[in-house]
Amino acid sequence: MVGLNRREALALGGAGFLTSLMFDGGALAQTSDKLTIAFNVNLPAFDPTVGPSSVNPTIQAIYRSIFDQYIGQDVDLSLAPGLLTKWGWNDDKTQVWMDVREGVVWHDGSAFTPDDVVWSIERAGDPKGGNPVAFVWASLANFKVEGHRITADCKNFDPTIFKWMAFLTGYVLPKAYYIKVGADGFEKKPVGTGPYMVDEYQGNAFLRLKRNDKYWGPKPAFETVIFKFVPDSTSRVAEIESGSSDVTLEIPYEEYDRLKAKSGLSGVCKPVTDIGMIFITNVEKEMLDSNVRLAAIHAIDKNLIAAKLLRGYATPIDTLEATGYEAFDASVKTPYDPELARKLLAASGYSTEKPVKFKIQTTRGFKPKDYETIQAIVGMWRKVGINAEIEVYEVAKHYELRAGHKLAPMAFYNWGNAIGDPTTSTGFAMFSPSPHSGWKGKDLDDMIGPLWGEKDEAKRIAGWKAVDKYIAEKGYVIPLLQYSQPIVFKSSLKVTANGTGALQPTLVAKA
Repeated sequence: MVGLNRREALALGGAGFLTSLMFDGGALAQTSDKLTIAFNVNLPAFDPTVGPSSVNPTIQAIYRSIFDQYIGQDVDLSLAPGLLTKWGWNDDKTQVWMDVREGVVWHDGSAFTPDDVVWSIERAGDPKGGNPVAFVWASLANFKVEGHRITADCKNFDPTIFKWMAFLTGYVLPKAYYIKVGADGFEKKPVGTGPYMVDEYQGNAFLRLKRNDKYWGPKPAFETVIFKFVPDSTSRVAEIESGSSDVTLEIPYEEYDRLKAKSGLSGVCKPVTDIGMIFITNVEKEMLDSNVRLAAIHAIDKNLIAAKLLRGYATPIDTLEATGYEAFDASVKTPYDPELARKLLAASGYSTEKPVKFKIQTTRGFKPKDYETIQAIVGMWRKVGINAEIEVYEVAKHYELRAGHKLAPMAFYNWGNAIGDPTTSTGFAMFSPSPHSGWKGKDLDDMIGPLWGEKDEAKRIAGWKAVDKYIAEKGYVIPLLQYSQPIVFKSSLKVTANGTGALQPTLVAKA
């Protein structure tokens, strides 16, 4: 096994160190046919269409390795053929049509057919099926198959339906196999059409994949891919520095700068669609006061956090639409103004002597400097009259609390919007019926509601810009930063950065 010094062994922690022993460090080092990734989250479930993990943007890197999506997506976020080769609407947008790829086989050797596509969409749209965005898929009905073309009626027009086919839960599963083995059987032995097949899985430890030699797309560079689940960022640094893993991601930026300068290591750090934001929930009385919400926003020096804490690898944002999103509006500003924050708090009877108090939740190590960012913000708040108590939780707990509308008054989260559409950023984060929303209010719902089915694209985008401006004026959420994603890897490799942030093994090649 690769020798670890005391610092590296301690950094790996109990679970990580045991995993390295189990694999034998020498075997973990990158060989011509094996790739080991120190990954930043665990894999709770294999089904990519149900449950909280299906809407976790980070896990999509694993799901895309095993399963194919209806529509593919390039690293620049543009859509590309997937299991569908062509798609579109009829003239009045009351129907969709989809051409299904021929000659594809499932991992079990059975033929992929248009019936798999129809069944997958209908299953995803079943409100009792467990898909977190079932209403998206339920917008299609009355499917007809003629050869390899599928047509369907638009029950409710959704301008983003084809974008969703390349996004969260947009995966095709095998109808016959799934019906035969059931949900439990599928979890034990998942079958897809993707570039890799599941070889072995140990929960909270690792996932080993084997190359699918019958894959319809480009041949992956590696025969074997191992995802080691290493949620702690310090441990991920130790993984790459010790040579136990070949690639890692989402490490502190100062460690990224240090590691990429070392002999034998390289790095890439480019902007991704992920943003850091703070949900505000309108459950406790303090958050019902607009002065408190707006004061919390104006007391945050985002430029300082981006420049100093994140070493320039992040861009401050003022709405949930980051640069590159379709509804991005640079005219909306929520500037750093601590004096204004003090005045707003004073108007509600608060001051540094009599501060407003509430809890804020955050992950620690899920994103670079997530906990430290919240620490810095809490320090800035304290200077104007806000005392916030920090509670650390795992991202899985965040999903559970958010779905039950039980988040703390404020809660940090990393929001991924790989398709860059306002419905999947502002819409799902702020619309009351969405299980992903923190703030729930009729005024906002009345503005957002009509936009879901707006057929005039220019009017739709203008409407979302108006929504974002209104949210900023009311202080219903705190947008913070658009991230760049740090990836460190052995110099014997070449990694293509993905605009979505999904570190897919197919984007790693031999240098």
